[in-house]
Amino acid sequence: MASTEIILPVRNYDLAATLDSGQVFRWRQMENSWIGVCGNNFVCLTQIENGIRAEIPLPQENWNWLKEFLQTEIDLQKILKTFPDDEPMRRAVAACHGLRILRQDPWECLASFILSSTKQIVQIRQIVSNLCECFGNELIAPKNYSPIFSFPAAEKIASLTETQLRSCKMGFRAPNLLATAQKIADGTFDLERIRQMNYADAQNELMKLRGVGKKIADCVLLFAYGFDSAFPVDVWVERALQQLYFPRRRVSEKKLRHFATTHFGPHAGYAQQYLFHFMRTKMK
Repeated sequence: MASTEIILPVRNYDLAATLDSGQVFRWRQMENSWIGVCGNNFVCLTQIENGIRAEIPLPQENWNWLKEFLQTEIDLQKILKTFPDDEPMRRAVAACHGLRILRQDPWECLASFILSSTKQIVQIRQIVSNLCECFGNELIAPKNYSPIFSFPAAEKIASLTETQLRSCKMGFRAPNLLATAQKIADGTFDLERIRQMNYADAQNELMKLRGVGKKIADCVLLFAYGFDSAFPVDVWVERALQQLYFPRRRVSEKKLRHFATTHFGPHAGYAQQYLFHFMRTKMK
């Protein structure tokens, strides 16, 4: 039956850590709940005992879109058991236990990480918010909430000018986002094809897009497509690897990347997210 609320039963799920760990940029905490957008739906999420309560303004019969986004039905313990049994990883898991990797819409994820280049999370959130407010569609939301907007489609972005995009305070990232949106809008680049590729080919394919290097490609592969072997390396992860695994000697970026691809197992990307969030929030 159609409903505006559902309880998603799930254990070992840290909603706050998951939504605030740099994977997504459109969720904000309001008292004990998290407010955000999934697809074209305004969503309010609240952590409860052994589950998550989700509320939306309009009745919904099928909630699979939200379960997929939140990844509530995966076996987290099975994934954690594949992590290396070393002191840094044990500390990260203990500090961030319950953190999940979300499964995002590929276009929104790709565009968001193009906008993330050289920016801190708080700044990325503001740029993405500006973009959505200026060019997204206003969504139905409860009366007591501020207006909230969809993420603009690639076709919408492709129809804009670089000047219009720069008005959202994205700076040099504007031509990168515009060029990528145009390729997707005119069919030159097919985001769905990535799903059928192996990791190396998918990474290379994404890196053909303007403004997409290895780190951004790996973020998109991990957060949107479920390539758990993708291991994004940014300044926080590089710092975590250096301080936690090589505290007494300086290791080159090349050696750190080789270590990352060989040490953390089949769910290396998951391990990376634990290290990233641990380093950013617990090791300051």
